[in-house]
Amino acid sequence: MFPIDDLIATLGPDHPVQEVRVGAYWIAVLSRHLGLASALRDECPGHPARPVEQAGHLTEKSALELCQLAHSDSLLETSIGLAAINSMLPEVQGEEVNAEQLIVEKGTGKGIAIIGHFPFVTRIKDQAEALWVLEKRLQPGDLPESAVGRILPLADVIAISATTLINHTLDGILKSCRKDSFRIMLGATTPLSPVLLDNGLDALCGVQIADPQMVLTHIQEGAIFRQVKGVRLVCIRS
Repeated sequence: MFPIDDLIATLGPDHPVQEVRVGAYWIAVLSRHLGLASALRDECPGHPARPVEQAGHLTEKSALELCQLAHSDSLLETSIGLAAINSMLPEVQGEEVNAEQLIVEKGTGKGIAIIGHFPFVTRIKDQAEALWVLEKRLQPGDLPESAVGRILPLADVIAISATTLINHTLDGILKSCRKDSFRIMLGATTPLSPVLLDNGLDALCGVQIADPQMVLTHIQEGAIFRQVKGVRLVCIRS
């Protein structure tokens, strides 16, 4: 499954899993390092939520075994798998540039498409010649995900939420992008791996963990991302 298998293939020697914490909004896995991912859940109106099949036994797995959950058709299990992948990636030297700054740098006066409604959308609107926001859960002014094939060929800069790795939509999104567009993946779920830069992305805007225990405490107490302390925003480019 693109690009999950390619990511897992680069992770190197296995490592024990020390912690798995599933918070209201974020998931943390501690193995070689601390890795994060958004906690997505399947929407099952009128039906019980799908459980994590091996809940209570995840720390009995090795990190590479836990990474295989990224192939699951359960969004929550896939989220755990992505956090495990991020926990195994080697640390990289990234620029301390956040996604909003990079989008403005590359997209001023151009067409910008953003997949996922991020808080900075209203701040960058005046910088773009045209701005399109594509979202599953529509807010005023957003376009539905069904518009991806129509909108992305028009965009010069495309910012893609890393949750597209969890819901397995990244491959189709990249196929809709123009080859000359500048493509950014963003969000704390983003694997800071050259594998993604070799497979259609030009920049990765994610996080490095400065204080793992502080991050774990915030996640288990239900923090949204802007409340999480102990992380540093970084970017790597091709």
